[in-house]
Amino acid sequence: MLRITSVNVNGIRSAVKKDFFDWLAEHQADVVCLQEIKISDPDLTESLRHPLDYQGAFCHAEKKGYSGVGLYTKQAPDTLSIGMGSKEFDPEGRLIKATWPNLTIISAYLPSGSSSEERQAAKFRFLAEFDPWIDAMMEDYQKTGHNYLICGDWNIAHKEIDIKNWKGNLKNSGFTPEERAWIDDLLTRRGFVDIFRQLNPNPDEYTWWSNRGQAWAKNVGWRIDYQIGTPGIAKAARQTSIYRDKRFSDHAPLTIDYDWSLT
Repeated sequence: MLRITSVNVNGIRSAVKKDFFDWLAEHQADVVCLQEIKISDPDLTESLRHPLDYQGAFCHAEKKGYSGVGLYTKQAPDTLSIGMGSKEFDPEGRLIKATWPNLTIISAYLPSGSSSEERQAAKFRFLAEFDPWIDAMMEDYQKTGHNYLICGDWNIAHKEIDIKNWKGNLKNSGFTPEERAWIDDLLTRRGFVDIFRQLNPNPDEYTWWSNRGQAWAKNVGWRIDYQIGTPGIAKAARQTSIYRDKRFSDHAPLTIDYDWSLT
């Protein structure tokens, strides 16, 4: 069984202070996809690079204390690559890719557009640049059978079931018709699978909660963290969970177990 966890840590050092590594020791994920690590390479201690029995790989933002993604893996990948060849977005530390013989896992942190109209426009530019990259993955899967899994914070809630207050957010970043249509296209025309929803069709399943009010306590959340994959890896998914017993950041870890081996 292959256990894959994805979590936006909102600062890896902050999450560790909240016992994130203690949880990982018990949780025993084989691959951990991290987003918003908010740390520069010189500031990574050895314990952050290689906690427990994991090997770490990271993609840092040029701006200090901003964005960044990473991977903790128990089995070293054959290859690692950073970014998607974007002059605008690679400096923001948005994507890292690890490849094994039968599976490629991506940790991705898509931009948020909630802070301004300018950032929402940037978010749409990111999606436009992400499109051919995603198409190439599906084309390779169809040609070779090699599977792909994109884990991370997509900053988009797909359907009404994925957000508590959907009526009040129809015009807000993360739930606009254009963003939701982009996810629709990803899952229909392109053939990718929202693996959590394949396993769990229930309402009130969220991965992010605002720090305002009592959003966490009242479960007024959004499901914006995903594991989206090609059909082969999706068929191997067996169970999923969102961990809420302890809070490491404003996001909760999303875990899926697959009947799969990386060897």
